[in-house]
Amino acid sequence: MAIFPRIIGHRGSPRSAPENTLASFRRAAQDGARWVEFDAALTLDGRVVIFHDDELDRTSDGSGLLADATFEQLAALDAGGWFAPEFKGEMIPTLEEALELFANFNLGFNMELKTDKGREVDLAAAALPIVLDSWPSSLPTPLISSFSRQALAAAKDIAPQWPRGFLFDRLPEDWREAAKLLGAATLNANHKHLTRDQVLEIRGLGYGVMAYTVNEPARAETLFAWGVEAVFTDIPGEMIAAFAKLT
Repeated sequence: MAIFPRIIGHRGSPRSAPENTLASFRRAAQDGARWVEFDAALTLDGRVVIFHDDELDRTSDGSGLLADATFEQLAALDAGGWFAPEFKGEMIPTLEEALELFANFNLGFNMELKTDKGREVDLAAAALPIVLDSWPSSLPTPLISSFSRQALAAAKDIAPQWPRGFLFDRLPEDWREAAKLLGAATLNANHKHLTRDQVLEIRGLGYGVMAYTVNEPARAETLFAWGVEAVFTDIPGEMIAAFAKLT
């Protein structure tokens, strides 16, 4: 079973800097995070960028679907000013830019492949080779996750040596078959719907369990006691500090 730090910055450190930007990843590293999670998405012309939502409106000054925008159009957008004036001019990062920053800070990462319906395999085929070509073997092996079974199956074919995380909101009835078929290393659950019995069964079958998005130290402590291996959090600095006091 792969080993991960207990605290992973969800989209960087999004309470302190605009999510999924280089500023957010940098802040997470400065706050002591050893790993971050981010969302990989595909532009209309096939470039891989770091962005969560299907639509541009919430976290940039653009509008409409990201999948309908070219890379050139996205490069002209501001992805920081919505968060605070001091982040104005922060751009939507490319995957290459994020990887360079992660390497400079010795940050491990979980790359979530977004579920752009009909292009899940295209995204995996575009994103995985970029990481394979540039990520140093001396740094932590990435975790590749997705809600899309098609994307994970493609990741298994393209980078079979890297662990895969099967994402879900509620544990699906066929999770045992799916996890085996996808060669999953971890099952990554919405902590709100996760139970102790589920964690015990998943762990008993040899899979790791990770939980999102956990922003209360008391809840994280409960999850760890159940056997959850790692939590994704919007406040990595605060969470790391809280558990430093408990150990």
